[in-house]
Amino acid sequence: MQWIEKLRALAADADFRQGARDMASPSLGLAAWGLVAGVTMVKGGLSIPQAMGMSLLVFAGSAQLSAVPLIAAGAPLWVLLATAFCVNLRFVIFSAQWRHYFGHLPRLRRLMTTYFAADLNFAYFVKRYPGAAPSAGQQRYFWGGVAVNWPMWQVCSFTGILLAERIPPHWGIGFAGVLALLGISYSLLTERTLWWVAVTAGAVSVATYSLPLKLNILCAIVAAGAVGWWLDARKAQQQRKARA
Repeated sequence: MQWIEKLRALAADADFRQGARDMASPSLGLAAWGLVAGVTMVKGGLSIPQAMGMSLLVFAGSAQLSAVPLIAAGAPLWVLLATAFCVNLRFVIFSAQWRHYFGHLPRLRRLMTTYFAADLNFAYFVKRYPGAAPSAGQQRYFWGGVAVNWPMWQVCSFTGILLAERIPPHWGIGFAGVLALLGISYSLLTERTLWWVAVTAGAVSVATYSLPLKLNILCAIVAAGAVGWWLDARKAQQQRKARA
């Protein structure tokens, strides 16, 4: 069939294969994080169908793990929505950058791309293509990363969902997931601004930990976003002065 031939050609493409290879390097950490997300959703009170649906529809581990404790605590809907919105605010920044590469694509294809776009996809993509302009091979490289990232997350998340009641607490899988996330986060800290953002988020989250309904997460996100915005604005201003 024609679509099978297209898939074979895509799998043999050098850019597609490079995207898959790059995404394979952090796959163990991603697998652990997906497993933790699956277990947490079920332990947090979601049924197996609800947890599976959330994994497929949301496809955002940080938002999922932020929402589950709020659902279990009976938090108001506005708090749940505000938390998920704030946790995913980084994707607004990512999308603004993706626009330089994929803004010329048809709307339907852009919408499909936004569903599969994730933190690691963004980090490896901009590292390979630092120039914010479309060029040959970019889409194939992106989908090569997706071919590893999305199935890995869903398989491990579903495994955690199905085995949640059989995994004893003393295994410390939650802590293993935290360590995996820290490892992934560390790999993304490639410049001074990102380090300041990460330190700010951690410090504010700890300082406001006593707030109810996990509102310390919102505080950390707002503070880190403000610091990142201020540092980027300051850097842009310095660059304009240097050019002048």
